[in-house]
Amino acid sequence: MTPSSSVVRLILFSLIVSLSATAAPQEVSLGSLLAEMGRYDSIARWPSPEFKCLQASSHDRATVAPDRPGWFANDDHTRFIRTEEIQGREEKVMMEAEGPGCIVRFWLTTIKNKKGTLRIYLDGGANPTLTFPAYDLLAGDLKLAEPLAQPHPGYSPTENGGNTLMLPIPYAKHCKVTWEEAGEGPRYYQINYRSYSPGTVVETFTTNALDSVRKEVSEISKSLLNPPPAAGSRRLSLEQVIPAGKSAGLEFPVGQGAVREFEFRLTPKDPTKMDAALRSTIVRFQFDGHETVWCPASDFFGSGVGVNPLASWYRNVSADGTMTCRWTMPYEKSGSLVLENIGSDDVKVSTRLNVSPWEWDDRSMHFHTAWHSESGLSTNPPRDWNYVNLTGRGVYVGDTLSLYNPVATWYGEGDEKIRVDGESPPSHLGTGTEDYYGYSFAPRGIMQTPFCNQIRVDQQMTQGYNILTRTRNLDGIPFKKSLGFDIELISWKPTRLNYSAATHWYAFAGTVSNREPQPAEATRPLPTLADAQAAGRLPGAIECEGLEVVATSPNIPVQPQDMDPFGGERWSGGHHLLVKANAVGNFLEIRIPAPDGLPRKITLRATQAPDFGILAFKVNGRSVEAKFDGYAPDVRPGKELELGTFTPRDGHYELRIGVDGANPAATGSRFYLGLDCVFLTKP
Repeated sequence: MTPSSSVVRLILFSLIVSLSATAAPQEVSLGSLLAEMGRYDSIARWPSPEFKCLQASSHDRATVAPDRPGWFANDDHTRFIRTEEIQGREEKVMMEAEGPGCIVRFWLTTIKNKKGTLRIYLDGGANPTLTFPAYDLLAGDLKLAEPLAQPHPGYSPTENGGNTLMLPIPYAKHCKVTWEEAGEGPRYYQINYRSYSPGTVVETFTTNALDSVRKEVSEISKSLLNPPPAAGSRRLSLEQVIPAGKSAGLEFPVGQGAVREFEFRLTPKDPTKMDAALRSTIVRFQFDGHETVWCPASDFFGSGVGVNPLASWYRNVSADGTMTCRWTMPYEKSGSLVLENIGSDDVKVSTRLNVSPWEWDDRSMHFHTAWHSESGLSTNPPRDWNYVNLTGRGVYVGDTLSLYNPVATWYGEGDEKIRVDGESPPSHLGTGTEDYYGYSFAPRGIMQTPFCNQIRVDQQMTQGYNILTRTRNLDGIPFKKSLGFDIELISWKPTRLNYSAATHWYAFAGTVSNREPQPAEATRPLPTLADAQAAGRLPGAIECEGLEVVATSPNIPVQPQDMDPFGGERWSGGHHLLVKANAVGNFLEIRIPAPDGLPRKITLRATQAPDFGILAFKVNGRSVEAKFDGYAPDVRPGKELELGTFTPRDGHYELRIGVDGANPAATGSRFYLGLDCVFLTKP
């Protein structure tokens, strides 16, 4: 994508709306909403026409109030408002709202099968405007591609997985979403929608209206996936070394203006300390005499801990460490940026800002970012953890969650709870942490979409660091008095989490948060995945679940397995690598890094179980005489097996494990195998 074509796309979308941002509001239509989605500065003004952002979801209905049983109830699926009979069909109502309004985000997922029919009725029509012939927003005839119709990682059209629809669906009078079940499986959903002020003129969605803006849909899709630069009329830059304990800054042009793009890159004195340097370099913005941003640099840009590539609408992080944000940051009279190094080593910073004029009016708001960090948070019993509380008037637009998990267990069963203007219960009650951040059925790997991203997962079972971020566009949450954002801490098994949340919002003067700068947390030593994995690991063990899988027989599932149900402390690190082989001859090949070029004795520790097979081995293509009988009447670690002494090739050993047969007493699948760890010792 060339820079010139990106600029052309930006100009095109600026022209879709015939009136300026400060003019009287137009009729709300699919076209106007697409134009709003494609403007970086749309969210920097109080919405006109005004709206509330609400959420319908399948959350457990026992979650009512903190002082009542069920506040942490977790049966967050297959919950509906009611069941109706419509034209002889039994339809379960997922969402119902009076107009004028607009669906702005529709997330769903399931397992097993998706048989049934999803319908969206608009303005009281007897027949649905949209019909999806499965519990699947990619089904049907919308003919939308990514990112407006986004499959989740692991999605299958017929079985597991879900997707998210970001196409706005406006309605003038009424909206009802229903599900007609024809199969089985848990049905999870979240529907974010706008409720406009009475009297707002809305053009109701039709498939003809969609067809009339197919060109705009294509253009906005391209822009969301390849964001154009946020050009400014004046460029400010700063490049210098900031000594420990010192700061550097830039003053913005006096008078009405706005930061349109902010690019940043940091070079630490010691490259191995990049993560700590980014956390202890603080981004501070001041607008019109008030500091509105205090946040560690990597958290501000959505990268969390370290440099983690991010591709989203408002922010990008490149593998080389260049970080860019396109949040529009307006000011009426003055503005400045300070980069403060509160770490113990010098850092070099290179930064560039694009600034341009801004017409300040009674809808203009300042941009805010706060950062909150807390360590050692117990997940047993469940608890609420507060991202931020805001008092005043503004629009909540996003957050980045950086967490460290010392235990290899899923941490994110907890739901978001967002309260607007003192309401109870919260209008936003979620169905799981991963659902809030745009995917489903965790744990999952890296995910990049324009508004939801998971950009770091140190270990498949979420041990170590996990970085998730969500930015809001059409689904920004306006508040007139207050906003409170909590998330539940619920994990599969007990752990103690380190949570850090960067939160972003626009607000009018006088709006305050409960978050103060936390320099002590920003300079706290950062634990590593190795620190977590060292706990419970046998001395000298190389965990098989952490090794590279080079090759397997076709269609053989390979995955780490938590051995806690079988007495996890008996396995090194509490896990093993489970291989669901199904026949003699099935194989797995793993690569073991060598510490040097000298010969080493290789010893394997494997698992025995009633349905495990007999294993044969090759190392670097050479057959091993020893075999391992994986059968035992119960699940247990087997005795260590010496495979022999071998010289590494190209810095590693290739260990091939093949199914050679089954013990006559084996039951069930009979050919499964489990690999705990290997040891390399001098002969």
